[in-house]
Amino acid sequence: PDAPTAVRELQDDGLQVTLLSGDDGGRVERLAQRLGVSQAVGLASPERKLQVLRGLQAEGARVAMVGDGVNDAPVLAQADVSFAMGHGAVVARVHADAVLLAGRLVDVATMRRLARRTVRVIRQNLAWSALYNFSCVPLALAGYLPPWAAGLGMAASSLLVVGNAMRLARIED
Repeated sequence: PDAPTAVRELQDDGLQVTLLSGDDGGRVERLAQRLGVSQAVGLASPERKLQVLRGLQAEGARVAMVGDGVNDAPVLAQADVSFAMGHGAVVARVHADAVLLAGRLVDVATMRRLARRTVRVIRQNLAWSALYNFSCVPLALAGYLPPWAAGLGMAASSLLVVGNAMRLARIED
């Protein structure tokens, strides 16, 4: 039921969404139109899904795949990142990078946003640590910064990094 929201959120983030399904081509086309998906492939065998996925990767795309069936296991394993539905086949869950336990497609968009925020915070923390270490440590070694001040600065730096990382626990939309 949340597929329209998930597709819209992913497309709003600038991602291309493609529907690959083993279902009847007409049914897949109707669903794609309802979801606003411009690329859809119906009656797709596991081999056809792999062919489409590898074609996208050959063009330089990083491909995320969501699946739930036995026939999705090969593409889940081949995708750059993959998600299996929690209620799906065990073989699909085994070959996926993550499992959507609640079975909500919108969680894919949520996880993508959280991953992007996490990378941003990691970069901020690395930049802060590098700035501190490249400025204060040489000053302390040269004797311009007393050891107690360098130690206090290091502790404050660590607290800043931990506090910055704790921001990830906040729920953001």
